[in-house]
Amino acid sequence: MNYRKLGRTGLEVSEIGYGAWGIGKTMWLGADDDESLRALNRAIDLGVNLIDTALGYGNGHSEQLVGQVVRERSEDIVVTTKIPPKNMTWPAPDGIDPEEAFPADWVRSCTERSLSNLGLETVDVQQFHVWSDEWVGRGTWLEGIEALKSEGKIRAFGVSINDHQPSNAIKLIESGAVDTVQVIYNVFDQSPEDELFDACLSHGVGVLARVPFDEGSLTGTIGPDSEFPEGDFRNRYFGGDRLQQVDERVEAIVGELGIERDQLAEVALRYILSHPAVSSAIPGMRSVRNVERNAAVGDGRGLPEEQVAALKKHRWVRDFYR
Repeated sequence: MNYRKLGRTGLEVSEIGYGAWGIGKTMWLGADDDESLRALNRAIDLGVNLIDTALGYGNGHSEQLVGQVVRERSEDIVVTTKIPPKNMTWPAPDGIDPEEAFPADWVRSCTERSLSNLGLETVDVQQFHVWSDEWVGRGTWLEGIEALKSEGKIRAFGVSINDHQPSNAIKLIESGAVDTVQVIYNVFDQSPEDELFDACLSHGVGVLARVPFDEGSLTGTIGPDSEFPEGDFRNRYFGGDRLQQVDERVEAIVGELGIERDQLAEVALRYILSHPAVSSAIPGMRSVRNVERNAAVGDGRGLPEEQVAALKKHRWVRDFYR
């Protein structure tokens, strides 16, 4: 496993991190706790040292599983979690006062709940689960974060940028108040390359690349006839004719690169890791099999330049979350 600096935090993290949304057993359905625990342990066996969870993943269930494993292991594991907005609105809409989303007392109470779920004394990176650059210089959120840092309850502060809005954190980055950002970045959504990544490199801000497989479409395993469990959010994400749209885009990529569909997931991860601003890609990995496949990509080799260049034309601007 290859390791990279997480911005200016002083932490070194594995190129492949563990995204723990799916093991929370809400929205992503079908997880089994025993298999989730095996997957988490296998990831650490293979050198994964970053696990990204959130208080909102299964109302703390994901954090509890993560904490159980981290406490049992002797390795130093970087744990990142997230605070849900108090108004429970994703993404953060324009015109919302920061006190509606992240007042200092909410920041503290959620952090203490997360620490309890995890069974840890310190969170390595505490993140806001949404963000609006309108909040820079306003509200009490920053003093709440600074107090938690001074007390040793968190080491670093980050934000999870609103879906498909990578430029909606540049003001925050330039303010110097944030240590890391988490952003959707994949072969289809290449928009962080436009402005965000340069700002992160200039200001020493670490980058966690989320949704590396576009909720599964870039694994090559989803096609026009794919079905998901009742109540699974992917029924909405891939609703209407979207599965057909995805299949056509995937076929164009594999045809362009001359690869098989079962090679697409590796190519998708290597594309992300080919950008120097990225600290770690954090795919969801609910099974040991997927852990082993994804962790093997974190070898520091990235993707050949000609394949990176070829994939630029497959940028696809859309928002399936809406």
